[in-house]
Amino acid sequence: MNYRFRWYDYVIFALSYVCFYVYIARLEGLPLNVHVFFSMPDWIFLLVAIILNVWVLPIPGIHPRRPAIDKGENAPALPARQGLGVAPELERPEEIAPEAPGEKLGRGLSKTRKGFIGRIAQVFAGGTDIDEDVMSRLEETLVGTDIGVRTAYRLFEGIREKLGSASMKDASSVMRVIRQEIAAILKKRQSWLELPEGVRPFVIMVTGVNGSGKTTTIAKIARRFIGDGRSVIIASGDTFRAAAVEQLEHWAGKVGADFVKAHEGADPSAVAYDALEAAIARKKDVLIIDTAGRLHTKENLMEELKKTKRVLAKKLPGAPHSILLVLDATIGQNAIEQTRQFHKALGVTGIVLTKLDGSSKGGVIVGIADEFDIPIHYIGIGEGMDDLEAFDADAFVDALFLEDNGHEAGNA
Repeated sequence: MNYRFRWYDYVIFALSYVCFYVYIARLEGLPLNVHVFFSMPDWIFLLVAIILNVWVLPIPGIHPRRPAIDKGENAPALPARQGLGVAPELERPEEIAPEAPGEKLGRGLSKTRKGFIGRIAQVFAGGTDIDEDVMSRLEETLVGTDIGVRTAYRLFEGIREKLGSASMKDASSVMRVIRQEIAAILKKRQSWLELPEGVRPFVIMVTGVNGSGKTTTIAKIARRFIGDGRSVIIASGDTFRAAAVEQLEHWAGKVGADFVKAHEGADPSAVAYDALEAAIARKKDVLIIDTAGRLHTKENLMEELKKTKRVLAKKLPGAPHSILLVLDATIGQNAIEQTRQFHKALGVTGIVLTKLDGSSKGGVIVGIADEFDIPIHYIGIGEGMDDLEAFDADAFVDALFLEDNGHEAGNA
Protein backbone atom coordinates (compact mmCIF):
# COMPACT_ATOMS: atom_id res chain seq x y z
CA MET A 1 0.00 0.00 0.00
CA ASN A 2 1.35 3.40 -0.92
CA TYR A 3 1.04 5.37 2.36
CA ARG A 4 2.78 8.63 3.14
CA PHE A 5 5.01 8.43 6.26
CA ARG A 6 6.45 11.50 7.96
CA TRP A 7 9.86 11.79 9.62
CA TYR A 8 8.52 11.47 13.16
CA ASP A 9 6.86 8.15 12.27
CA TYR A 10 10.31 6.66 11.83
CA VAL A 11 11.46 8.13 15.16
CA ILE A 12 8.46 6.59 16.92
CA PHE A 13 9.16 3.29 15.19
CA ALA A 14 12.76 3.36 16.47
CA LEU A 15 11.63 4.17 20.02
CA SER A 16 9.29 1.18 19.96
CA TYR A 17 12.28 -1.08 19.35
CA VAL A 18 14.23 0.61 22.16
CA CYS A 19 11.40 -0.31 24.51
CA PHE A 20 11.39 -3.87 23.16
CA TYR A 21 15.13 -4.07 23.78
CA VAL A 22 14.78 -2.83 27.37
CA TYR A 23 11.98 -5.33 27.99
CA ILE A 24 14.03 -8.27 26.62
CA ALA A 25 17.20 -7.10 28.41
CA ARG A 26 15.48 -6.97 31.77
CA LEU A 27 13.97 -10.40 31.24
CA GLU A 28 17.40 -11.83 30.39
CA GLY A 29 19.12 -9.98 33.26
CA LEU A 30 21.38 -7.94 31.01
CA PRO A 31 23.14 -4.96 32.67
CA LEU A 32 21.51 -1.58 32.17
CA ASN A 33 22.43 1.90 33.43
CA VAL A 34 20.39 2.73 36.50
CA HIS A 35 17.84 5.38 35.80
CA VAL A 36 14.37 6.13 37.11
CA PHE A 37 13.05 5.26 33.64
CA PHE A 38 14.40 1.73 33.90
CA SER A 39 13.01 1.21 37.38
CA MET A 40 9.48 0.87 36.00
CA PRO A 41 7.85 -2.61 35.77
CA ASP A 42 8.75 -4.78 32.78
CA TRP A 43 5.23 -4.88 31.36
CA ILE A 44 5.28 -1.07 30.98
CA PHE A 45 8.07 -1.32 28.40
CA LEU A 46 6.23 -4.03 26.48
CA LEU A 47 2.98 -2.05 26.48
CA VAL A 48 4.70 1.14 25.29
CA ALA A 49 6.49 -0.78 22.51
CA ILE A 50 3.21 -2.24 21.27
CA ILE A 51 1.43 1.11 21.37
CA LEU A 52 4.21 2.83 19.42
CA ASN A 53 4.23 0.06 16.81
CA VAL A 54 0.48 0.23 16.37
CA TRP A 55 0.68 4.01 16.08
CA VAL A 56 3.13 3.83 13.19
CA LEU A 57 1.43 1.03 11.25
CA PRO A 58 -1.37 2.20 8.87
CA ILE A 59 -4.09 -0.03 10.33
CA PRO A 60 -7.62 0.95 9.10
CA GLY A 61 -9.86 1.97 11.97
CA ILE A 62 -6.92 2.51 14.37
CA HIS A 63 -4.53 4.84 12.63
CA PRO A 64 -5.48 5.26 8.96
CA ARG A 65 -3.02 7.08 6.73
CA ARG A 66 -3.66 9.21 3.72
CA PRO A 67 -2.25 7.80 0.49
CA ALA A 68 0.80 9.41 -1.01
CA ILE A 69 0.05 12.20 -3.45
CA ASP A 70 1.68 12.35 -6.84
CA LYS A 71 3.54 15.66 -6.93
CA GLY A 72 4.63 15.29 -10.51
CA GLU A 73 3.31 17.02 -13.58
CA ASN A 74 0.52 14.49 -13.97
CA ALA A 75 -0.90 15.06 -10.51
CA PRO A 76 -4.53 16.21 -10.68
CA ALA A 77 -5.22 19.70 -9.41
CA LEU A 78 -7.40 20.03 -6.34
CA PRO A 79 -10.60 21.98 -6.84
CA ALA A 80 -10.94 25.41 -5.30
CA ARG A 81 -12.73 25.90 -2.01
CA GLN A 82 -16.41 26.64 -2.24
CA GLY A 83 -16.38 29.05 0.72
CA LEU A 84 -14.70 29.94 4.01
CA GLY A 85 -14.59 27.15 6.53
CA VAL A 86 -15.73 24.54 3.99
CA ALA A 87 -13.39 21.76 2.94
CA PRO A 88 -12.94 21.50 -0.82
CA GLU A 89 -15.08 18.79 -2.39
CA LEU A 90 -13.26 16.38 -4.59
CA GLU A 91 -14.68 16.33 -8.06
CA ARG A 92 -16.40 13.10 -9.01
CA PRO A 93 -14.64 11.15 -11.71
CA GLU A 94 -16.11 11.82 -15.09
CA GLU A 95 -18.79 9.23 -15.84
CA ILE A 96 -18.08 6.92 -18.72
CA ALA A 97 -20.59 7.43 -21.49
CA PRO A 98 -22.77 4.36 -22.01
CA GLU A 99 -21.81 2.22 -24.96
CA ALA A 100 -24.04 2.58 -28.00
CA PRO A 101 -25.93 -0.63 -28.94
CA GLY A 102 -24.06 -0.90 -32.25
CA GLU A 103 -20.68 -0.48 -30.56
CA LYS A 104 -21.52 -3.06 -27.92
CA LEU A 105 -22.61 -5.60 -30.52
CA GLY A 106 -19.58 -4.85 -32.66
CA ARG A 107 -17.28 -5.45 -29.71
CA GLY A 108 -19.13 -8.63 -28.79
CA LEU A 109 -18.76 -10.03 -32.30
CA SER A 110 -15.12 -9.08 -32.77
CA LYS A 111 -13.83 -12.66 -32.50
CA THR A 112 -16.50 -14.02 -34.81
CA ARG A 113 -15.80 -11.22 -37.26
CA LYS A 114 -12.11 -12.16 -37.39
CA GLY A 115 -12.71 -15.90 -37.45
CA PHE A 116 -15.50 -15.87 -40.02
CA ILE A 117 -15.61 -12.76 -42.20
CA GLY A 118 -11.88 -12.18 -41.75
CA ARG A 119 -11.07 -15.59 -43.20
CA ILE A 120 -13.29 -14.94 -46.21
CA ALA A 121 -11.74 -11.51 -46.79
CA GLN A 122 -8.27 -13.09 -46.80
CA VAL A 123 -9.21 -14.93 -49.99
CA PHE A 124 -9.25 -11.60 -51.81
CA ALA A 125 -6.08 -10.22 -50.20
CA GLY A 126 -3.82 -8.65 -52.80
CA GLY A 127 -6.60 -7.20 -54.93
CA THR A 128 -6.33 -9.78 -57.71
CA ASP A 129 -9.10 -10.31 -60.23
CA ILE A 130 -11.81 -12.79 -59.35
CA ASP A 131 -10.93 -15.82 -61.43
CA GLU A 132 -11.66 -19.52 -61.03
CA ASP A 133 -8.66 -19.97 -58.75
CA VAL A 134 -9.97 -17.31 -56.36
CA MET A 135 -13.49 -18.79 -56.47
CA SER A 136 -12.06 -22.22 -55.71
CA ARG A 137 -10.27 -20.82 -52.64
CA LEU A 138 -13.48 -19.07 -51.61
CA GLU A 139 -15.41 -22.34 -51.81
CA GLU A 140 -12.78 -24.11 -49.73
CA THR A 141 -12.78 -21.32 -47.15
CA LEU A 142 -16.57 -21.31 -46.81
CA VAL A 143 -16.60 -25.06 -46.26
CA GLY A 144 -13.92 -24.66 -43.59
CA THR A 145 -15.93 -22.13 -41.57
CA ASP A 146 -18.44 -23.03 -38.88
CA ILE A 147 -21.56 -22.37 -40.94
CA GLY A 148 -21.75 -26.05 -41.90
CA VAL A 149 -21.01 -27.81 -45.18
CA ARG A 150 -24.58 -27.69 -46.48
CA THR A 151 -24.92 -23.96 -45.88
CA ALA A 152 -21.42 -23.31 -47.22
CA TYR A 153 -22.21 -24.88 -50.58
CA ARG A 154 -25.60 -23.21 -50.71
CA LEU A 155 -24.01 -19.85 -49.99
CA PHE A 156 -21.28 -20.45 -52.57
CA GLU A 157 -23.77 -21.35 -55.29
CA GLY A 158 -25.74 -18.19 -54.54
CA ILE A 159 -22.56 -16.13 -54.84
CA ARG A 160 -21.56 -17.76 -58.11
CA GLU A 161 -25.03 -17.23 -59.55
CA LYS A 162 -25.07 -13.52 -58.70
CA LEU A 163 -21.52 -13.01 -59.93
CA GLY A 164 -22.23 -14.44 -63.34
CA SER A 165 -21.95 -11.11 -65.10
CA ALA A 166 -18.51 -10.00 -66.27
CA SER A 167 -18.97 -6.60 -64.59
CA MET A 168 -18.89 -8.14 -61.11
CA LYS A 169 -15.35 -9.42 -60.88
CA ASP A 170 -13.82 -7.55 -57.95
CA ALA A 171 -13.45 -8.33 -54.26
CA SER A 172 -15.86 -5.65 -53.04
CA SER A 173 -18.59 -7.06 -55.29
CA VAL A 174 -18.11 -10.55 -53.92
CA MET A 175 -18.08 -9.36 -50.29
CA ARG A 176 -21.20 -7.34 -50.94
CA VAL A 177 -22.98 -10.42 -52.31
CA ILE A 178 -21.81 -12.52 -49.36
CA ARG A 179 -23.18 -9.91 -47.01
CA GLN A 180 -26.52 -9.88 -48.83
CA GLU A 181 -26.78 -13.67 -48.78
CA ILE A 182 -26.02 -13.89 -45.05
CA ALA A 183 -28.44 -11.07 -44.29
CA ALA A 184 -31.20 -12.84 -46.24
CA ILE A 185 -30.64 -16.08 -44.31
CA LEU A 186 -30.62 -14.41 -40.88
CA LYS A 187 -33.53 -12.09 -41.65
CA LYS A 188 -35.85 -15.08 -42.03
CA ARG A 189 -35.13 -16.19 -38.45
CA GLN A 190 -35.44 -12.86 -36.63
CA SER A 191 -38.30 -13.17 -34.18
CA TRP A 192 -38.50 -11.55 -30.76
CA LEU A 193 -40.02 -13.40 -27.85
CA GLU A 194 -43.23 -11.60 -26.93
CA LEU A 195 -46.03 -12.59 -24.57
CA PRO A 196 -49.38 -13.06 -26.32
CA GLU A 197 -52.49 -11.49 -24.84
CA GLY A 198 -54.68 -13.71 -22.72
CA VAL A 199 -51.99 -16.30 -21.90
CA ARG A 200 -51.18 -16.38 -18.21
CA PRO A 201 -48.91 -17.85 -17.14
CA PHE A 202 -46.80 -17.95 -20.28
CA VAL A 203 -44.75 -21.13 -19.83
CA ILE A 204 -41.19 -21.25 -21.16
CA MET A 205 -39.31 -24.54 -21.12
CA VAL A 206 -35.55 -23.96 -21.42
CA THR A 207 -33.38 -26.78 -22.78
CA GLY A 208 -29.75 -27.27 -23.74
CA VAL A 209 -26.71 -29.27 -22.71
CA ASN A 210 -24.82 -28.56 -19.54
CA GLY A 211 -22.34 -25.73 -19.95
CA SER A 212 -24.28 -23.93 -22.65
CA GLY A 213 -25.22 -21.11 -20.30
CA LYS A 214 -28.79 -22.13 -19.48
CA THR A 215 -28.76 -20.94 -15.88
CA THR A 216 -27.54 -17.40 -16.53
CA THR A 217 -29.67 -17.15 -19.67
CA ILE A 218 -32.78 -17.96 -17.63
CA ALA A 219 -31.84 -15.22 -15.17
CA LYS A 220 -31.25 -12.71 -17.97
CA ILE A 221 -34.57 -13.50 -19.67
CA ALA A 222 -36.37 -13.25 -16.34
CA ARG A 223 -34.75 -9.90 -15.71
CA ARG A 224 -35.96 -8.62 -19.09
CA PHE A 225 -39.53 -9.63 -18.31
CA ILE A 226 -39.38 -8.17 -14.81
CA GLY A 227 -37.99 -4.95 -16.28
CA ASP A 228 -41.08 -4.83 -18.51
CA GLY A 229 -43.32 -5.07 -15.46
CA ARG A 230 -44.08 -8.79 -15.69
CA SER A 231 -44.14 -11.13 -12.71
CA VAL A 232 -41.90 -14.16 -13.11
CA ILE A 233 -41.47 -17.50 -11.37
CA ILE A 234 -38.50 -19.76 -12.06
CA ALA A 235 -38.45 -23.52 -11.53
CA SER A 236 -35.38 -25.72 -11.28
CA GLY A 237 -36.13 -28.88 -13.24
CA ASP A 238 -32.45 -29.81 -13.60
CA THR A 239 -32.42 -32.04 -10.54
CA PHE A 240 -29.67 -34.35 -11.78
CA ARG A 241 -26.74 -31.93 -11.83
CA ALA A 242 -25.04 -31.20 -8.53
CA ALA A 243 -25.55 -27.63 -7.27
CA ALA A 244 -27.83 -26.78 -10.23
CA VAL A 245 -30.74 -25.96 -7.91
CA GLU A 246 -28.63 -23.72 -5.67
CA GLN A 247 -27.17 -21.84 -8.62
CA LEU A 248 -30.54 -21.12 -10.17
CA GLU A 249 -32.01 -20.13 -6.80
CA HIS A 250 -29.19 -17.63 -6.38
CA TRP A 251 -29.89 -16.05 -9.76
CA ALA A 252 -33.65 -16.01 -9.18
CA GLY A 253 -33.13 -14.07 -5.98
CA LYS A 254 -30.73 -11.71 -7.70
CA VAL A 255 -33.22 -10.72 -10.41
CA GLY A 256 -36.23 -10.68 -8.10
CA ALA A 257 -38.14 -13.72 -9.38
CA ASP A 258 -40.07 -16.28 -7.35
CA PHE A 259 -38.48 -19.71 -7.19
CA VAL A 260 -39.76 -23.28 -7.01
CA LYS A 261 -37.35 -26.09 -6.26
CA ALA A 262 -37.12 -29.70 -5.15
CA HIS A 263 -34.39 -31.82 -3.67
CA GLU A 264 -31.57 -33.15 -5.82
CA GLY A 265 -32.62 -36.24 -7.78
CA ALA A 266 -36.34 -35.44 -7.69
CA ASP A 267 -38.54 -36.16 -10.71
CA PRO A 268 -38.08 -33.16 -13.06
CA SER A 269 -41.59 -33.46 -14.51
CA ALA A 270 -43.04 -33.36 -10.98
CA VAL A 271 -41.07 -30.18 -10.29
CA ALA A 272 -42.43 -28.65 -13.50
CA TYR A 273 -45.98 -29.64 -12.54
CA ASP A 274 -45.66 -28.12 -9.06
CA ALA A 275 -44.15 -24.96 -10.53
CA LEU A 276 -47.04 -24.58 -12.96
CA GLU A 277 -49.53 -25.02 -10.13
CA ALA A 278 -47.69 -22.35 -8.15
CA ALA A 279 -47.61 -19.97 -11.14
CA ILE A 280 -51.36 -20.37 -11.63
CA ALA A 281 -52.14 -19.96 -7.91
CA ARG A 282 -49.93 -16.87 -7.59
CA LYS A 283 -51.21 -15.44 -10.89
CA LYS A 284 -47.73 -15.01 -12.34
CA ASP A 285 -47.27 -13.71 -15.87
CA VAL A 286 -44.33 -15.95 -16.81
CA LEU A 287 -43.06 -19.35 -15.72
CA ILE A 288 -39.53 -20.29 -16.81
CA ILE A 289 -38.55 -23.92 -16.28
CA ASP A 290 -34.97 -25.10 -16.34
CA THR A 291 -34.48 -28.67 -17.57
CA ALA A 292 -31.78 -31.31 -17.37
CA GLY A 293 -28.89 -30.86 -19.76
CA ARG A 294 -26.87 -34.01 -19.92
CA LEU A 295 -25.47 -35.05 -23.28
CA HIS A 296 -28.02 -34.67 -26.05
CA THR A 297 -27.08 -38.11 -27.38
CA LYS A 298 -28.55 -39.79 -24.30
CA GLU A 299 -31.99 -41.14 -25.16
CA ASN A 300 -33.11 -41.17 -21.53
CA LEU A 301 -32.55 -37.41 -21.34
CA MET A 302 -34.75 -36.77 -24.38
CA GLU A 303 -37.44 -39.05 -22.98
CA GLU A 304 -37.35 -37.15 -19.70
CA LEU A 305 -37.73 -33.85 -21.55
CA LYS A 306 -40.65 -35.24 -23.56
CA LYS A 307 -42.28 -36.36 -20.33
CA THR A 308 -41.93 -32.88 -18.82
CA LYS A 309 -43.50 -31.39 -21.93
CA ARG A 310 -46.46 -33.79 -21.72
CA VAL A 311 -47.00 -33.10 -18.02
CA LEU A 312 -47.12 -29.36 -18.63
CA ALA A 313 -49.58 -29.74 -21.51
CA LYS A 314 -51.81 -31.95 -19.38
CA LYS A 315 -51.95 -29.40 -16.59
CA LEU A 316 -52.36 -26.37 -18.87
CA PRO A 317 -53.44 -26.91 -22.49
CA GLY A 318 -51.01 -25.20 -24.84
CA ALA A 319 -48.11 -25.32 -22.39
CA PRO A 320 -45.23 -25.05 -22.78
CA HIS A 321 -45.91 -22.04 -24.97
CA SER A 322 -42.20 -21.66 -25.79
CA ILE A 323 -39.39 -24.22 -25.89
CA LEU A 324 -36.09 -22.36 -25.90
CA LEU A 325 -32.88 -24.10 -26.88
CA VAL A 326 -29.72 -22.52 -25.44
CA LEU A 327 -26.65 -23.10 -27.61
CA ASP A 328 -23.01 -22.36 -26.88
CA ALA A 329 -21.38 -20.50 -29.79
CA THR A 330 -17.92 -21.76 -28.80
CA ILE A 331 -18.70 -25.32 -29.91
CA GLY A 332 -19.10 -24.31 -33.56
CA GLN A 333 -20.75 -26.84 -35.86
CA ASN A 334 -21.67 -29.10 -32.93
CA ALA A 335 -24.40 -26.57 -32.21
CA ILE A 336 -26.05 -27.56 -35.49
CA GLU A 337 -26.21 -31.20 -34.40
CA GLN A 338 -27.53 -30.24 -30.97
CA THR A 339 -30.26 -28.22 -32.63
CA ARG A 340 -31.19 -31.18 -34.79
CA GLN A 341 -31.46 -33.56 -31.82
CA PHE A 342 -33.42 -31.26 -29.52
CA HIS A 343 -35.73 -30.10 -32.28
CA LYS A 344 -36.49 -33.66 -33.31
CA ALA A 345 -37.38 -34.62 -29.74
CA LEU A 346 -39.21 -31.51 -28.55
CA GLY A 347 -40.08 -29.21 -31.43
CA VAL A 348 -37.92 -26.26 -30.41
CA THR A 349 -39.71 -22.92 -30.88
CA GLY A 350 -36.81 -20.54 -30.27
CA ILE A 351 -33.03 -20.37 -30.05
CA VAL A 352 -30.66 -18.47 -27.77
CA LEU A 353 -27.03 -18.40 -28.91
CA THR A 354 -24.70 -17.58 -26.03
CA LYS A 355 -21.00 -16.75 -25.55
CA LEU A 356 -20.58 -15.02 -28.90
CA ASP A 357 -18.14 -12.60 -27.30
CA GLY A 358 -15.76 -15.43 -26.41
CA SER A 359 -15.93 -17.36 -29.66
CA SER A 360 -14.51 -17.13 -33.16
CA LYS A 361 -17.07 -19.73 -34.22
CA GLY A 362 -20.16 -17.54 -34.05
CA GLY A 363 -20.67 -17.99 -37.79
CA VAL A 364 -22.55 -21.15 -36.85
CA ILE A 365 -25.59 -18.93 -36.40
CA VAL A 366 -25.79 -18.69 -40.20
CA GLY A 367 -25.81 -22.48 -40.54
CA ILE A 368 -28.48 -22.87 -37.86
CA ALA A 369 -30.65 -20.19 -39.45
CA ASP A 370 -30.26 -21.81 -42.86
CA GLU A 371 -30.92 -25.42 -41.87
CA PHE A 372 -33.73 -25.01 -39.36
CA ASP A 373 -36.99 -23.12 -39.49
CA ILE A 374 -36.60 -21.99 -35.89
CA PRO A 375 -36.71 -18.35 -34.76
CA ILE A 376 -33.60 -16.90 -33.12
CA HIS A 377 -34.79 -14.88 -30.13
CA TYR A 378 -31.65 -13.83 -28.26
CA ILE A 379 -27.88 -13.68 -28.56
CA GLY A 380 -25.42 -13.45 -25.67
CA ILE A 381 -22.48 -11.09 -26.15
CA GLY A 382 -21.11 -10.89 -22.61
CA GLU A 383 -21.39 -12.05 -19.03
CA GLY A 384 -23.29 -9.03 -17.74
CA MET A 385 -27.01 -9.18 -17.02
CA ASP A 386 -27.64 -6.71 -19.85
CA ASP A 387 -25.53 -8.62 -22.36
CA LEU A 388 -28.39 -10.79 -23.63
CA GLU A 389 -29.82 -8.96 -26.63
CA ALA A 390 -32.90 -9.56 -28.72
CA PHE A 391 -31.68 -10.82 -32.08
CA ASP A 392 -31.76 -8.12 -34.75
CA ALA A 393 -30.58 -9.50 -38.10
CA ASP A 394 -29.71 -6.13 -39.63
CA ALA A 395 -27.72 -4.99 -36.57
CA PHE A 396 -26.02 -8.36 -36.38
CA VAL A 397 -24.89 -8.25 -40.02
CA ASP A 398 -23.72 -4.65 -39.64
CA ALA A 399 -21.57 -5.66 -36.67
CA LEU A 400 -20.36 -8.81 -38.41
CA PHE A 401 -19.07 -6.91 -41.43
CA LEU A 402 -17.67 -4.00 -39.45
CA GLU A 403 -14.00 -3.42 -40.20
CA ASP A 404 -11.45 -2.35 -37.62
CA ASN A 405 -11.42 1.16 -39.03
CA GLY A 406 -15.12 1.55 -38.29
CA HIS A 407 -16.26 1.16 -41.90
CA GLU A 408 -18.42 -1.67 -43.06
CA ALA A 409 -16.88 -4.41 -45.15
CA GLY A 410 -18.60 -5.31 -48.35
CA ASN A 411 -19.89 -1.83 -49.13
CA ALA A 412 -18.97 -0.20 -52.41
